[in-house]
Amino acid sequence: MKTKALSLAALFLLVVTSLLNVAIANEPKQVVIQVSSNDPVTQKIAMNNAVNLQKLYGMDNVVIEIVAYGPGLSLMTKASDNAKRVESLAMQNINFSACMNTMKKVEKKTGKKPMLSEGVKTTPSGIARIVELQGEGYAYVRP
Repeated sequence: MKTKALSLAALFLLVVTSLLNVAIANEPKQVVIQVSSNDPVTQKIAMNNAVNLQKLYGMDNVVIEIVAYGPGLSLMTKASDNAKRVESLAMQNINFSACMNTMKKVEKKTGKKPMLSEGVKTTPSGIARIVELQGEGYAYVRP
């Protein structure tokens, strides 16, 4: 009788574990991509990483946020050579967050606040945003 009860308990645990694994596998992947360099190649790689993840997992199966701060903020401005691509990707469910700390420093230095591309949101601190997203289970990528 004990052996049968133990066997049923083991079977139950196996079924529950399998169901949990399926549920976890079906949850959308979450990825935060850091851009802190004004290097055009690095910025292009960051956007390519986002696009490739969407192609692999499907747009509905991955949540992506590109966070820019420091010199990387240039990616998200209207003056960027990539402004049109940023706007296009923002319409394709890739989130862009620009660091307000960096924007304030640029404004203080130049007298002008950077103009962000359409679809770019702001966050008080870029690095803090990355830390928050990692705390929520996001995978971290830095090209």
